[in-house]
Amino acid sequence: MTQMNPDAEWKVGDKAVYPSHGVGEITAIESNELFGPNATVYVLELLHSSRRILIPTAKAAQVGLREVVSGVQAAEVLEALKGDPPPTKAMPWTKRQRALLEKLSSGSLYDVAEVLRELYHLKGVKDLSFGQRRLFDTATSLLVQELSIALGQNAEEIEEHIRTIFSW
Repeated sequence: MTQMNPDAEWKVGDKAVYPSHGVGEITAIESNELFGPNATVYVLELLHSSRRILIPTAKAAQVGLREVVSGVQAAEVLEALKGDPPPTKAMPWTKRQRALLEKLSSGSLYDVAEVLRELYHLKGVKDLSFGQRRLFDTATSLLVQELSIALGQNAEEIEEHIRTIFSW
């Protein structure tokens, strides 16, 4: 997965992915004493909500801020959705939920795709619980946001493509 070079700097107007939150645009680079004397932050405006996230420039790579995947990587992610999910070990839902949450928080689009694939297959077997449904919706949203930017398609087209992949 593409990680931002820790020595590289973001510019205003760059699109970036913040783990667990999705794609945003760097709208400003400003001083902010909240993070220490002479601290500089990137202001990331999320594209699919009204949220703004302040990210210290010195810690951008450390917190997982990264570039949007390339078109080639996006195609690989879509291809990965077609496979069967790895066999799940018999474990309590709370432990499995924690493992899925860790994958969603990893910042890796491949991990997000794995979560969606596992929950889509589970959904074909039984109704998802409320918690599973929330994870499913979050994974879908994160995947659709980034793939639509990477492939230059609107979100509806990406969602339809994903539904087609999982249609049995």
